[in-house]
Amino acid sequence: MKNTLVKKLLSTIALGALVFNLGACAQKPAQTPASSDAVTSQDSATASDAQANADGKVVLKGIVDLVPHSEIIEHVKPILAEQGIEIVLVATAADPTTNERLNSGEIDFNYFQHLPYLESEVQANGYKLVSAGGIHIEPITAYSDKYSSTEEIPADAVVAIPNDGTNEYRALRILEENGFITLDPAAKDSLSASVKDITEYKKSIKIVEIDSAQIIPTKDDYDFFITNTNKALEAGITSAKLFSEGKDSPYANIIAVREEDRDNPAVKALIDALLSEETQQWIADKYNGAVIPVITLGN
Repeated sequence: MKNTLVKKLLSTIALGALVFNLGACAQKPAQTPASSDAVTSQDSATASDAQANADGKVVLKGIVDLVPHSEIIEHVKPILAEQGIEIVLVATAADPTTNERLNSGEIDFNYFQHLPYLESEVQANGYKLVSAGGIHIEPITAYSDKYSSTEEIPADAVVAIPNDGTNEYRALRILEENGFITLDPAAKDSLSASVKDITEYKKSIKIVEIDSAQIIPTKDDYDFFITNTNKALEAGITSAKLFSEGKDSPYANIIAVREEDRDNPAVKALIDALLSEETQQWIADKYNGAVIPVITLGN
């Protein structure tokens, strides 16, 4: 009797195990979709990454001055977009930290300065920055709200000029070229000067050295004033132009980059777009002599 009970018990256990195993096997296919989803998700992520690489653009971040620099950059943006290069302007007002930010890698280029200024910054701060190319010239110009020609300027006239080394030299140079003063030849060699470098006043004038940003806001205080073209354009002044630098000015505004990016293909594409005949002609037409393209276009 006992043996019979034991046999029945063992048979029941065996049957239960068999049913469990069959049930477990029957559930395995239900796991297949989950496994398939995991594979699909992984493949989808890979495909997404590949799509991002295929559609990704090269981004060049820059800081430029508002006028004319940002307007010129906006003009070439569509040309560069066709080449997969996106220009992002971080700011449209350069300040004393702009070269530092470029040197540190925060931006990829800047466009607000001429080469002598960049070289002075490099020498003073040890920056590893270079010019990728000159784009346009902003001839420094003498303006007046009181007189319409140089001949009308009276004796003892007061003139305001920028007080930073490079632009002060430029202002003094055009005063010399128009018969007001004589500069020490040594100043001409260094491309840097102040009123201390004046050896003779051919006409009786009083020169006020002032921060360039303050010249236009205080222009009513002077008989005439000398300032950079971009500042005059930004302010929208209607003052009479008396005289200015010639087209042979060495102060072309440049695209500045880090040394290691001098041959960067995206930077080269930016320079090519800016120096194209179409863009240079656009600069000449838009600014009508207030901004001069570096490439002579025969007009």
